[in-house]
Amino acid sequence: MTFFLIANALYWLHEFHIDGLRVDAVTSMLHLDYSREDGEWTPNRDGGHENLEAVAFVRELNTVVAHEVPTAMMIAEESTAWPKVTHPIAEGGLGFHLKWNLGWMNDTLEYLHRIPALRPVHHHELTFGLSYAFSERFVLPLSHDEVVHGKSSLLAKMPGNEAQKFANLRALYAWMWAQPGAPLLFMGAEIAQPYEWSHDGALDWKGVQASPERQAIARLVGDLNGAYRRERSLHDGDCEDFGFEWIDGSDASASTISFVRWCGDRQRPIVAAFNFTPVPHATYRIGSPRAGIWREILNTDALDYGGTGWGNLGAVATDDEPMHGKPCSMSVVLPPLAAVWLRWEEPW
Repeated sequence: MTFFLIANALYWLHEFHIDGLRVDAVTSMLHLDYSREDGEWTPNRDGGHENLEAVAFVRELNTVVAHEVPTAMMIAEESTAWPKVTHPIAEGGLGFHLKWNLGWMNDTLEYLHRIPALRPVHHHELTFGLSYAFSERFVLPLSHDEVVHGKSSLLAKMPGNEAQKFANLRALYAWMWAQPGAPLLFMGAEIAQPYEWSHDGALDWKGVQASPERQAIARLVGDLNGAYRRERSLHDGDCEDFGFEWIDGSDASASTISFVRWCGDRQRPIVAAFNFTPVPHATYRIGSPRAGIWREILNTDALDYGGTGWGNLGAVATDDEPMHGKPCSMSVVLPPLAAVWLRWEEPW
């Protein structure tokens, strides 16, 4: 059976040239007692609940794939705190390249689904994921599991009127792309499909042509992808703690969050600031890790994305007032239900 399964994986990788495999339900493979009551499972030879044969199989699968198709990506859907899922086998890991971050996905969607008035008491749902973000190499998925079987589309999950739904969705995407971890969308999300995905029909491309708001979402996703590739600070430290630094993750009352993304050489850092309320902040002050000019490289409230046009007129300059443990600070415009990304460009 092991030979058959590994041969099947290689068949898809060799013959169909797919980029990688997402191994589903790894949790139920690894745990003998997963979803079982006492008396419904038998401990392993050491008396534990780990499925030692499944662990050996997963390691063999990843070893063979790495040897036969070294460019293939192996991703585990594993929902517990099983250690070292994405660590090398030689270090006691399972050898996957990435792990599906189900906790991040569930917490983020729970938060964005709430009306803004309820968000302050659930602020931790956004910040908790950063406490374990570097324990594994994570994928941040807004995936197939969330847009089928009556769960509705991502756009339909957002609260508020139509304009607020689109604003929330834009902020969600900017939040995901700015986080440490690899962003992943499921088909239809990039065009803000208003209803859930179905394998019985095509995506609603015709509806996009008749909707400027949905075209704007597609434009935003393209720009997010472009920025992610172009700006090293957004991806260089995706799985390393040097790539992330809090500015302020505790302003629950205003539902705002700000942090810095760094690349390895500490050049061109990016500050990402978020306002998850429908009330704009015209002079919101945040700490800055460096003095100088910060160029606004993304604003999800821009008119090009279907927003209201609130912004920072292209750039923000710091002043000498220390804040949030940083040597200086800057006053930024935070549009309603929006994200702003600022890139450091020159000293003051």
